[in-house]
Amino acid sequence: MEPKPQLESTSKEIVVFELTSRKDSSCSGCQQELGKGSFLTVDNGKGLCMECADLDHLVWLPSGDAALTRRARKHSKLWAVVVRFSRARRRYERQGLLVEEEALAQAEKECEADQEVRETRREYDAERRSEQDKLLAKQMQAKLRELFPGCTEKDAATIAQHTSKRGSGRVGRSEAGRNLDEEALRFAAVAYVRHRFTNYDELLMRGVPRGLARSDVRDKIDTVLARWQQQG
Repeated sequence: MEPKPQLESTSKEIVVFELTSRKDSSCSGCQQELGKGSFLTVDNGKGLCMECADLDHLVWLPSGDAALTRRARKHSKLWAVVVRFSRARRRYERQGLLVEEEALAQAEKECEADQEVRETRREYDAERRSEQDKLLAKQMQAKLRELFPGCTEKDAATIAQHTSKRGSGRVGRSEAGRNLDEEALRFAAVAYVRHRFTNYDELLMRGVPRGLARSDVRDKIDTVLARWQQQG
């Protein structure tokens, strides 16, 4: 059962209760029946509807957008906190605010402007990350050509682009990879050769265990890498 709405004397906020009981309540001022979902506030121990409490000009702003709520409250000369009783938690919980319509409009306008700024920043950051990724891939490609002079520019570029892809979790995105560590780039080259120049993928498709398949193609990988290291 929902307890009778009661405003604590120490509260510095106007509190409005959203009624959850199916049993009708009534406004002490106008005697209007207030059913489930209606708003009611307490003044000097008496429950009042929004009109009698001089709050009927305020508009409902549900919780969920912290920036919008903060700004609407800032711009509103009069505002109230809306709470609803939770039977599961046996307590009143905030549901949102009642604010002046003009204040909400101003807050929405400011948030829209922020959204444009955030979108511009996201586009800038995405472009900056793209340029960083391109530079890293070029540096990896050059380093791979140093390690494997016989590797074609096309193969080196493919390895670099694949292993340096952001968010891939591949060796090129590790700290060692970003630092152009030779061992990390060798791992990347081995992985590329395994899939590109051996029948490793076909073995997996035939159900050969991964460890056994890797063992079967190891000699072929070594042959390709040896050739890449010798040719200039």
